[in-house]
Amino acid sequence: MVTREEAEKAVHTLLGYLEPDPKREGLAKTPKRVIDSWDEIFGGYQMDASELLDSTFNGEGYDGIVLLRDIEFHSTCEHHLQPFNGRAHIAYIPVERIVGISKLARIIDLHARRLQNQERITKGIADDLEANLAPLGAAVIIEATHGCMRCRGVKKQNSVMTTSAMRGVFFERPEARQELMQLIHSRPL
Repeated sequence: MVTREEAEKAVHTLLGYLEPDPKREGLAKTPKRVIDSWDEIFGGYQMDASELLDSTFNGEGYDGIVLLRDIEFHSTCEHHLQPFNGRAHIAYIPVERIVGISKLARIIDLHARRLQNQERITKGIADDLEANLAPLGAAVIIEATHGCMRCRGVKKQNSVMTTSAMRGVFFERPEARQELMQLIHSRPL
């Protein structure tokens, strides 16, 4: 594992690649600031899904769709270290136990706050819901814009990538999937 001091030196080296004078006043503390920001941006490596989702409650017989929609997230593309961000919709149908609503938002952060690709985030969240909640069904839909598409390469400003993972009844039963999509696209409060 690389030490913090080694990481700061690496940032300083990269600044030297970009800037003729990486020691000038405005850049003098940049290596420390970059590593501080990375500790926050990539905090998902310090999180554990089973710990996040272990606090459940009696579902009291509720057997409908539980959906948290339009959850904003920010991540970093592992291919170009460019940001991508968007919104996620997470749903499950409980069997006996439900999970606190904030845990659904936090499970997104666990996956998004790592070097990532959108497909892996989508699959990882669905896997965690299945493994930790054992629901009748789990669904994750993510819509995001990618910096690597916007500021380099093809430079397409308004493209949105959508990924989905449907498990259990959301995969097996079209009517469950249709109900979920209607809930996602219903009018906001």
